[in-house]
Amino acid sequence: MKNISLLTLLLVLFMSCEDNVNNNTLSNKNLTQKVDPFIGTGGHGHTYPGATVPFGMLQVSPVNGISGWDWCSGYHYSDSIAVGFSHLSLSGTGIGDLADIILMPIDKKIDLTISTLNRDSIPYKSIYSHSNENATPGYYQVYLETPEINVELTSSQRTAYHKYTYSNPGEQSVVIDLGFAINWDKTVMSSITIEDEFTVSGYRFSTGWAKNQKVFFVAKFSKPINEYTLAISGKLVKGDNAEAEKVVSQLFFNSVDSNELQLKVALSSVSIANAKDNLDAKYEFEKVKENADYTWNKALNKIKVETPIDSLKTIFYSALYHTHLAPVVYSDKNGEFRKEKDSIMTSQNYTVYSTLSLWDTFRAENPLLTLLTPNITSDIINSMLTYYETKNILPVWTLYANETNTMTGYHSIPVIVDAYLKGIKGFDAEKAYEAMKTTMMQDERGLNFYKKYGYIPYNLIDESVTITLEYAFDDWCVAQMAKALGETEDYNYFLKRSKAYRKIFDPKTGFMRGKFEDGQSWREPFDPKYSNHRVNTDYTEGNAWQHSWFVPHAVEDVISLHGDSEIFASRLEQLFTESSEITGTYTSADISGLIGQYAHGNEPSHHIAYMFNKANQPWRTQYWVRHILDTQYNTTPNGLSGNEDCGQMSAWYVFSSIGLYPMNPVSGDYEIGSPLFEKTTLTLEGEKTFIIEAENVSDQNIYIQSATLNGVSFDKTSISHKTILKGGRLHFVMGPKPNKSWGVKN
Repeated sequence: MKNISLLTLLLVLFMSCEDNVNNNTLSNKNLTQKVDPFIGTGGHGHTYPGATVPFGMLQVSPVNGISGWDWCSGYHYSDSIAVGFSHLSLSGTGIGDLADIILMPIDKKIDLTISTLNRDSIPYKSIYSHSNENATPGYYQVYLETPEINVELTSSQRTAYHKYTYSNPGEQSVVIDLGFAINWDKTVMSSITIEDEFTVSGYRFSTGWAKNQKVFFVAKFSKPINEYTLAISGKLVKGDNAEAEKVVSQLFFNSVDSNELQLKVALSSVSIANAKDNLDAKYEFEKVKENADYTWNKALNKIKVETPIDSLKTIFYSALYHTHLAPVVYSDKNGEFRKEKDSIMTSQNYTVYSTLSLWDTFRAENPLLTLLTPNITSDIINSMLTYYETKNILPVWTLYANETNTMTGYHSIPVIVDAYLKGIKGFDAEKAYEAMKTTMMQDERGLNFYKKYGYIPYNLIDESVTITLEYAFDDWCVAQMAKALGETEDYNYFLKRSKAYRKIFDPKTGFMRGKFEDGQSWREPFDPKYSNHRVNTDYTEGNAWQHSWFVPHAVEDVISLHGDSEIFASRLEQLFTESSEITGTYTSADISGLIGQYAHGNEPSHHIAYMFNKANQPWRTQYWVRHILDTQYNTTPNGLSGNEDCGQMSAWYVFSSIGLYPMNPVSGDYEIGSPLFEKTTLTLEGEKTFIIEAENVSDQNIYIQSATLNGVSFDKTSISHKTILKGGRLHFVMGPKPNKSWGVKN
């Protein structure tokens, strides 16, 4: 009997283990099913629902054909008309561009000579319903009702795949329109060539946010082209090639043998030949879709969260998904890429990235990539150093290799320093330091005034307060790199400059304010709630309430400027409890997601709730972080309170929901907030894991009562990056009331 019992026990244990393995495998498989790509496509989120892979070169997505702020990605959930499917899309930006190389399936012959000045005049547009639209990571599907065609899209890193299923036995056709443009974009020259019965190639050159954008493409079809028409600027042309500002073509296919048509498309910034080289060899739509799903699951499984609340899983994994949409691969398979001034370069041993929304992403998106994908971070830095070589200045906001100079500061600097101090290799640290120092010592974008006065006077440049504060932080970052490299003289110089915030702090009001060039006079009258968007203002997309806290590198010093930690914490609390009125006649639309005067819908507010930790009131950080998590994100298309901004809005959620946040992203520390999940497992380089547990956590139990790190009492409000990389277990005990002793310095 004992032997039988033992055998039975072993069998039960084996089956139990097998169940656990299967459950884990199933859980891994299904993580993409937790993602809803439609989150953020409504409201002011500006995301797109189309198909891509993590940081993929292509983003094949539906285009509504509307030019408007909420259609910056080409798509908005409020719409129900499609004009086609483009291959380059922006995720959550505040300016619209791209939507290049639009293809649209149709089931009838159309008049290509019609001038399509707006969506209403487009003869191939179609209505659709969200009830017959679906998206998962790496896949998008919609049923076009007007031509009755089902469209499916998927993608590999450099090739987009289309599958069209025609309901009617009539024409099977595809329109390629290179002249149509939305938002800031405008075609300046385009070309289409029918190369053979299966292949179409061409290019589209445009200007807009990216002033010099050159996109070359090749499209290969699963059926032979039976017939085609070409038109330029409203006139039909003969032959197999058309070249002009606006070129459009309609291709016709045999509808007898099958109601399905597949095609694949690849792009290049360099040439048609490179686009052909980027094109995957086979069709295999379903296989590509499976591979995309696998790739996304691999990325999503780097953070595993455990909670009984399904909506929290959806918000979390949708956020983690969004943090992997940008930046995007820009160099071709052979390493070549086009620079802003049209020179062709070849990257050696790294991949070039574009769509660098640095003003937004240096705060949490880039630190998240540094934690989860250090190899991509080194490639991003090499990309920035390549862009530096063009103008001898580090990039501000890079789109398709174009410097847009959008937003303030030079926040490629904190990205570089954060990576270097966290031990990321693969880039030339000396060259990076030279680039940072050269950038901060030049005279463009107000740095001449910053160097002369030690701040930027409001009468000389708009947004003077924001620019001063951001240059001060950039200076502090340069100082940290100088210190690490043994450049003592530079360290002292930039550290001194990093105190520029002191010159614009007004002790009477407690705000950072615009100061005249005499060094004494403040801008009057002063209203901390006043906003004017980008012109005749001291603040970037905000007001004094939102921008006066941006000194993440010297919070303790700012506390002393206010008087003491009690005064500072009281004013910080008032930020969240003040009325949400924004005054002014041209207020910034970016001021959204208001909690009092705190504006979660825009990035300058993102670090603020964590500043209570430095003021010896960590329970206030725990309260407000949880309040933001609960109120500013949901599972609907309107689930983001502001522009996604290439991953930053979602990166805030990813970090904050697991209980951490890089308040100062270059400090090497993560501030501790209020974890949402019972358990979070981070899978790090070298297959190490760091586990965060929150015992008794609930929507009421939001306060940390006690904590241990690897079984030893832990009483700090921050934890270092180095500690996390070692692996281990951080265990919190949560409760419904603040423990005002935990994490408080005596």
